[in-house]
Amino acid sequence: MPAIWTSSKAASKRLVVRDSGGVYTDVYTRALYKPFQAATGIEVVGVASNAEPTAQVKSIVDTGAKTWDMAELSFPAIYFLSRGAKPYLEPVALDKDPAIAKIPAQFIDQYAIGHNVYTTVMAYRKDVKKNGASPSSWQDFWDVKGFAGRRALRKFPFDTIEEALMASGVQHTGVYPCDLDKAFKSLDRIKPNVDIWWTSGAQCEQLLQSGEVALASTWLARVLPAIEGGAPLEISWNGHVYGPQTWGILKGGENLDACRRFVAFCADPKRQADVANALAVGPTHPDAFQFIAAARAKNLPTLPENLKRGVRIDPSYWPAHQDAAIERFNDWILA
Repeated sequence: MPAIWTSSKAASKRLVVRDSGGVYTDVYTRALYKPFQAATGIEVVGVASNAEPTAQVKSIVDTGAKTWDMAELSFPAIYFLSRGAKPYLEPVALDKDPAIAKIPAQFIDQYAIGHNVYTTVMAYRKDVKKNGASPSSWQDFWDVKGFAGRRALRKFPFDTIEEALMASGVQHTGVYPCDLDKAFKSLDRIKPNVDIWWTSGAQCEQLLQSGEVALASTWLARVLPAIEGGAPLEISWNGHVYGPQTWGILKGGENLDACRRFVAFCADPKRQADVANALAVGPTHPDAFQFIAAARAKNLPTLPENLKRGVRIDPSYWPAHQDAAIERFNDWILA
């Protein structure tokens, strides 16, 4: 990989990157895509798609369509696309990059480097109390007599299974491999008191802001902007369920050197801070917190104090068990 690009060679380069769309595309364009083009001459075009587009990645590689050069993917998706008989991703091969060398091992894989971290947290309205104390765990969420109020959980097994296990007394460090029988037994206890099973982050945010529910599992990216905007909501960091977002480089692409250079570009702590200041995501580079205001930093998942209280999504567990868990969850919720 060349250290620099000549202007003529750079001008011929164009990366098409699948990202999460909406505000993510807007922030990435401002903080990553345009600065990368300014630094290298390589244009980056962000295109949105459905979440976790593993089927699309497989189709692009199998057909040789080269629709995307890269895709933003979670670690479970990275494992799903790279651990089978036919890998659909290229190794990152950036071991010697100085910025990447400082990123903790839990955010690094042979096929991906985490550039930010998302998480699911328990959020609740400030007036939810038991003997003057706020709820602080999933066991408290399950305590419907002690902490009164309408509740909402995600209508999907991911995160919900982990939360149910912690509510049953499993320590956050012992969630995986998930004991599904124990999780569903725990869900049986809370099911009569779940007023709404949410299906989108926007829906959950509105439920909390309006007061339609008092406690909910929710994506931090949705609830933190509401809190910073003055909504009477709080977060518990105990048992938050987190995972890194990465750039997966599609197998057999024509712009592999440029893709790897973009991955290294996104590992820079100042650029990660720019993203975290705009989105409610945690940087993976520890030095990024030097460039993030303290008021925002205290509510990000990779702040060391918050990180140690969370559950890192096991990237090998869900690809192997998701089909059975989804089928069982869908049957259970309809019963």
